[in-house]
Amino acid sequence: MHNTPCPLLNPRCSRRAVLVGGAAAGLIGPASGQAPTPAARVVASFSILGDMAREVAPADMEITALVGPDADAHVYAPSPADGRRLAQADVVLVNGLGFEGWMLRMVKASGYKGPVVEATAGIQTRRGGHHHGQDPHAWQDLRNARTYATNLAAGLAKRWPQRRDEIEARQREYVARIDALDAQVRQWLDAVPRAQRRVITSHDAFGYFGAAYGVDFLAPQGWSTHSEPSAAAVARLIRQIRQEGVRALFVENISDPRLIERIARESGVRIGGKLYSDALSRPDGPAGSYLKMMEHNARSLVAALQA
Repeated sequence: MHNTPCPLLNPRCSRRAVLVGGAAAGLIGPASGQAPTPAARVVASFSILGDMAREVAPADMEITALVGPDADAHVYAPSPADGRRLAQADVVLVNGLGFEGWMLRMVKASGYKGPVVEATAGIQTRRGGHHHGQDPHAWQDLRNARTYATNLAAGLAKRWPQRRDEIEARQREYVARIDALDAQVRQWLDAVPRAQRRVITSHDAFGYFGAAYGVDFLAPQGWSTHSEPSAAAVARLIRQIRQEGVRALFVENISDPRLIERIARESGVRIGGKLYSDALSRPDGPAGSYLKMMEHNARSLVAALQA
């Protein structure tokens, strides 16, 4: 019988609320005859960062993510509406490490002059191998998510110092849930023999996860999805799969599944499901928040590796 991970205690749902008009506005709005005070506007580059920001920001702050669910931030093409959102923002949040190079160009083009908070500041990054630069997917290690939460909270508190106590309280509560899930993920993967923890994904987005939790990830594409892998690279990967006894392949929510399906056919290794790499699912999906995403990925990996 396989050891199936038990669900983590359900955390409270991630907030998606924004300040709206109507009755709610009437409860907190200014006296009659005065113009309503606009909501504090925070713009994040992509869905995972936007969700983290919602966890640490006060409930009445308006959080917008430019790259939405199931979308690839590596190749995103900003729209004129994105430029308007940036121009109207009070704070802009980016991952950094070259993940969303288009974002900083867009910030400059929009005329935005406010603070830009880099969520990965201070994180020890992965470098080297056959890649150039730094691996930007630092959120794939839950321990790094503590730093994300700290940096985001500090950026918001600096912009709104009168709300520092509230922001820091939310940050502490969020970090406690991050730590609880980190411990659970380690427990789940400890049930899988280390030699069995070899997985193929579409692009090399899970290096931080692998280093943190002892999983070997192989991928036909590098840290970015900008270019397609060569036929020779795919052939080498298929040979490696056969030689090393890789147990499962996974499609990614942001990637065309046809490459992984081809590798599955030619290698004889089954597809173990879908992993969420660079974007959340829609709110009603299995990865509607960052913590749900990390839990889903860990549970899916364990189930496939134990099969």
